[in-house]
Amino acid sequence: MTDPHDRPPVSAGTRNGTGPTPKNRPFQVETHGLDVITESERKGSPRTLLWPWFGANVSVFGLSYGAFALGFGISFRQALAASVIGIVFSFLLCGFVAVAGKRGSAPTMVLSRAAYGVRGNRLPSAISWMLTVGWETALVALASLATATVFDRLGWGGGTGTKVVALVLVGALTVAGGVMGFDLIMRLQTLITVVTGVLTLVYVALVAGHVHIDAVTAIPDGSTQKFIGALVFMMTGFGLGWVNAAADYSRYLPRSSSGTGVIGWTTFGASVAPLLLTVFGLLLAGSSNQLSEAVAADPIGALTTILPTWFLVPFAVVAVLGLVGGAVLDIYSSGLALLSAGLRIPRPLAALVDGVLMIAGSVYIVFVADDFLGPFMGFLTTLGVPIAGWCGIVLADLLLRRRDYDEADLYRPRGRYGDVPALPLLLTLAATALGWGLVTNASADWLTWQGYLLGPLGLGGKDGSWAYANLGVLAALALGFLGTLVLGRHRVRGQETPDAQEVPA
Repeated sequence: MTDPHDRPPVSAGTRNGTGPTPKNRPFQVETHGLDVITESERKGSPRTLLWPWFGANVSVFGLSYGAFALGFGISFRQALAASVIGIVFSFLLCGFVAVAGKRGSAPTMVLSRAAYGVRGNRLPSAISWMLTVGWETALVALASLATATVFDRLGWGGGTGTKVVALVLVGALTVAGGVMGFDLIMRLQTLITVVTGVLTLVYVALVAGHVHIDAVTAIPDGSTQKFIGALVFMMTGFGLGWVNAAADYSRYLPRSSSGTGVIGWTTFGASVAPLLLTVFGLLLAGSSNQLSEAVAADPIGALTTILPTWFLVPFAVVAVLGLVGGAVLDIYSSGLALLSAGLRIPRPLAALVDGVLMIAGSVYIVFVADDFLGPFMGFLTTLGVPIAGWCGIVLADLLLRRRDYDEADLYRPRGRYGDVPALPLLLTLAATALGWGLVTNASADWLTWQGYLLGPLGLGGKDGSWAYANLGVLAALALGFLGTLVLGRHRVRGQETPDAQEVPA
């Protein structure tokens, strides 16, 4: 029996065999899983990518990254450079991956089967699933903590009861968006973009008086290693956290859409809000050591301490909506990744499963964990390494291709893309082993085993100057990309010959 969420595309002009889908239909649960989007359902232009990407990244959480960057012990100008380069470059990677979406009209973790094989792709799909579930969990937990902080300042109670109610409401909204699917997400992100954008500008205007340029410019420069560490952290905190989902929204665009437009609107839509918010966050954190330290414990709630009381409720709205905007995209993509990893259930049910795990993880962060920043940085860096390796492999594979994907063969283990090819899997394992050997996570006890190559490679060991430069992420990205570019060229050329049908696994 054919599995409805893992199959070749249905006939053009149908949606799961039910006929054309009207563009202005009422909200309904999206039934698409891993299948290819039909010609009749592809719509819009690259410009429409602005809304989901801007809405997912306009969160005031971006302000907290200013404190995170300065926490590496670098100056304002160094943190500014690290932020700009890290944010734009990492989202540019998303833009390149998004091109695959319009060329194949399938989810990101299906399109990567061209590089990894049909069943070999289950390994990066599982990693992608863990990353997106982790992100949605962190965002929902932050939204719940921010709500409790606002209620506490207003004297409305910010204890356990408030946190429970906030967690239930935020979790329900996130799960609803993930279950309903693409159409609701696109409309929701448009609303979030407008409301959150306006209220964020008001927040900036209200707290601008807390910026003290003399204090900011007096922060001394840090070492090159610390600068690189901040740069890589910004990459993993922004674009590298999205690359594994970058084609999930561009897959709905017509095949004739401009590739340059897809890259440009994805990069611009995703980057513009984080850039502005992080720069202002740098100014705030650099002006007050007390605020900077508070952000580490409560990244969103700490930002309320410099607000007038009358704006606390609007701030809660902007904080929750911005975080939900990111969490909704994550839960949608995590459901698709779970299906691609091999679980055979309908897409809405996969999103619901992820929602249950998200709530459980949020409960731990909100009610049990004492520290947010340490485990969060450890999580980003640890999963950022294999995802960087995957990204390098997929980008090189995409660069080598001259034709659109063969849709049917993305679902056939005996098709041109193969089943479990050795090269991409070995490259992923090698990139991950190299990367984990070059990163450290001393703030998370369960990750102290990392950094095992820093000593043998003459980089000063786990306590040396390179210990927190996070070189492993860059090394994994480079090894995956260059390894595929050099060793995978012949394989891609063979796949694109007109008579390529059955290939050995």
